[in-house]
Amino acid sequence: MAKAKIGIRPIIDGRWGGVREGLEGKTMAMAQASKKLIEENVFYTDGTPVECVISPCTIGGGAEAAKCAEFFATQNVCATLSVTPCWCYGSETMDLDPLTIKAVWGFNGTERPGAVYLAAAMAAHAQRGLPAFSIYGHDVQDVDDNTIPADVAEKILRFARCAAAVGQMRNKAYVGIGAVAMGIAGSNCDAQFLQEYLGIRAEWVDMSEVQRRYQLDIYDKEEFEKAYAWTRAHCREGFDKNANPHDRERKEYEWDFVVKMTLICRDILFGNEKLNDIGRHEEALGRNAILGGFQGQRMWTDFMPNGDFTEAMLNSSFDWNGKKEPITFATENDGLNGLAMLFGKLLTGTASVFADVRTYWSPEAVRRVTGKTPEGPAAGGFIHLINSGAAALDATGVCQDASGKKLIKKWWDVTDADIEAMTAAAGWCPADLGYFRGGGFSSHFKTQAEMPVTMIRVNLIKGIGPVLQLAEGYTVTLPDEIHDILDKRTDPTWPTTWFVPRLTGKGAFKDVYSVMANWGANHGSLTYGHIGKDLITLASMLRIPVALHNVADDDLSSPH
Repeated sequence: MAKAKIGIRPIIDGRWGGVREGLEGKTMAMAQASKKLIEENVFYTDGTPVECVISPCTIGGGAEAAKCAEFFATQNVCATLSVTPCWCYGSETMDLDPLTIKAVWGFNGTERPGAVYLAAAMAAHAQRGLPAFSIYGHDVQDVDDNTIPADVAEKILRFARCAAAVGQMRNKAYVGIGAVAMGIAGSNCDAQFLQEYLGIRAEWVDMSEVQRRYQLDIYDKEEFEKAYAWTRAHCREGFDKNANPHDRERKEYEWDFVVKMTLICRDILFGNEKLNDIGRHEEALGRNAILGGFQGQRMWTDFMPNGDFTEAMLNSSFDWNGKKEPITFATENDGLNGLAMLFGKLLTGTASVFADVRTYWSPEAVRRVTGKTPEGPAAGGFIHLINSGAAALDATGVCQDASGKKLIKKWWDVTDADIEAMTAAAGWCPADLGYFRGGGFSSHFKTQAEMPVTMIRVNLIKGIGPVLQLAEGYTVTLPDEIHDILDKRTDPTWPTTWFVPRLTGKGAFKDVYSVMANWGANHGSLTYGHIGKDLITLASMLRIPVALHNVADDDLSSPH
């Protein structure tokens, strides 16, 4: 299927005979500049530039608006940006497609009233029930100035990033492998919500399908040999905390199984043409997924190796084939947290980090337990983000840019050195047999850098529907004499990230404790960077209310 594109609509004063003729060049220059700006700065999750198409004609009235719409219908256009330097006929030129996301940029100039058209168009969109984003520059430009001011560029790019995210979700699938894990509400897949708000199809696959494919060798054996060799060479087996550990023979079986399980789960989601070679044509098709999840506990993990390795490797920005696009795959089949992870990936191109929002540590509690007082960013307390070894290894925080700054990179920027650093920073501890009787291996690491991140969560509320929560903040590092004691109080075989939200001094963000107390579920997702502005814009496009955030009012962008 063609990628979702952004359509540029050059709107013009339709009066021939001295008006329209003099505006053609300027109007198309705005369209071309917008196309260039977007294609150079906004990317699909596969790392390629978002594609823009321009109407085959400027639009001065209804006939040309229809011609543009007919062309866009052949291009899989998910969003339109209308641009104009002048007065035009609002309701005659507006985008009437109810399925496209809309924005209008009215040029701030004195020669022609682009702002007047923008206001008229916004009124028409509101009256017709077709929400649109209003884009207008702060400063007046000369008519022959074809540059895009920085404030306008920021608005266009935010619109484009979020609109492309919406377009990439449409007509894809959430594939839940298993059912509800341990009564976790987020893993109760709501097909109606996915369909009506996101355009995503819900699909269910029983966990026995993983076992069937394992037993019948329905996977690419050549890739398995490569994956297994790489795993044993690069995934260091960590310490075993169990009083009665599995023997070496059982552990070797578990390594074999979890690598095959990773291939199998990936193939369930996306298919694999190599399966045609062994006569497995149905399995080769996949399920057109954009994200998935795995139940695991308890029906699976009570007797089979857990999904920690599979979940961590799919969510990470690399595997045995080198760097790769992270595959959003939710632990415990918590699809709502999976969506939070997906939103983060769609907007940034980075791996998202799944975690329990486990514990708030006050400075007083830290001092009582460790005899030490947290300092720096952690001085006001912090939140322990930890889950059973399923977090993306990008959360180790060991990747570096050219200046030596540690960060989570866009996956297409990950280098071989980054991959070596991430694998070296993580051990794979035999699973806690109290939780996971079937064994398996949990990734064990700590986030080693202080980085800007945004914690995200989608919840469903009876009578309201979906709501979004987000908290911009920072990962923090603790001295070993504090980290070691606190980490061992939970499960020392799991990955740990210490998180401090950015506080505003009021409401849910008056202190760190209040953020923890107001978080809406047991899980959250971390995405690199402060992306609250983009998330709120995306939520407005999806008609999802935002229930919790710490973004300044001046930074909010939603339809006019």
